[in-house]
Amino acid sequence: MSVKKHGDEWLADVRPNGAHGKRYRKTFATKREALEYEAWLKTNAAQTPDWQPKKRDVRRLASLIDIWYTQHGTHLSSGEDTYSRLKNLCTALGNPFADKLNGEVFAEYRATRMAAGLSASNMNREKSYLLAMFNELKRLDVWKGENPLEKVRSLKIAERELAYLSLDQVGILLGELKKAKNEHVYLISEVCLATGARWSEAEGLRKPQVRDGLIQFAMTKSKKVRAVPIDKQLEADLAAHYKSKSETIGDERFFTYAYSAFISALERSGIVLPAGQAAHVMRHTFASHFMINGGNILALQKILGHSSLAMTMRYAHLSPDHLIEARKLNPLSCWKKIGQKVDKKPGSKKTKRAST
Repeated sequence: MSVKKHGDEWLADVRPNGAHGKRYRKTFATKREALEYEAWLKTNAAQTPDWQPKKRDVRRLASLIDIWYTQHGTHLSSGEDTYSRLKNLCTALGNPFADKLNGEVFAEYRATRMAAGLSASNMNREKSYLLAMFNELKRLDVWKGENPLEKVRSLKIAERELAYLSLDQVGILLGELKKAKNEHVYLISEVCLATGARWSEAEGLRKPQVRDGLIQFAMTKSKKVRAVPIDKQLEADLAAHYKSKSETIGDERFFTYAYSAFISALERSGIVLPAGQAAHVMRHTFASHFMINGGNILALQKILGHSSLAMTMRYAHLSPDHLIEARKLNPLSCWKKIGQKVDKKPGSKKTKRAST
């Protein structure tokens, strides 16, 4: 008998091409699965005598992560950080055989981790790291199977409030920044407010990036080079600051580390921001006021260096055009206009507005 009980499992011991053919042995949890495997082997062998079942990829997840890092991750600016995150994820999953990882396994893992207190956004990031890794391994022809997380949906997360500073708050914060002992924090903050730069981009600014009324940002998060115009006063202030500090700083940099000084000034100002937002509020403030003052959403995308317009659209609701259209084009306003036209017709009796 080719299917028999083997301990707590069922063993399929099959020679689909006869007694002298290749032997296949595999265990299953149920007799039905073992019989189905036996039938599948015999059917394929009958149709194609030289047919061989696909060999199983017995590599574990940790091994594939190492291959990904060696062949691809080392060339990424954030490759080392992503590699570390993938390793931690692999440990949390128990370093399974890669071909045993699937949507159900990840969903169970995700549920367990969230029950332990991890956030939905954190789990979405972990899923995206694994998904991207398997996609890249497929492109490199290292992984032959399907992407195990291809059909796993990300969890829906409510959009966080994008806080920005009012002009009064900008004045209060700049006042506190001016009092700071750190000699760089005030001007770094001005660069952020004037250009929408991330704090790290402004803090790492170098002399060749500032010229002809422009600040050019390179080696950015989106890997795109972008140039943002600045006024003559800010350009002059930067030149004066560089002249006085360049010898002590070196490497053509304008500034040294000033993030802690910014946090201290923010605390002194009394301005309360949503959790997780600190220096990044300067970038949100630039983008928000840009739209409030009538800026173009496509221009804002280029200034901020967003790779997709969807990221920039978070600020679209602040556009005055958007607000005016909401006021003019809503059905109540349109209904009132129709009623007024009817009432103003010469010689016509006032009509009662229909109610529903």
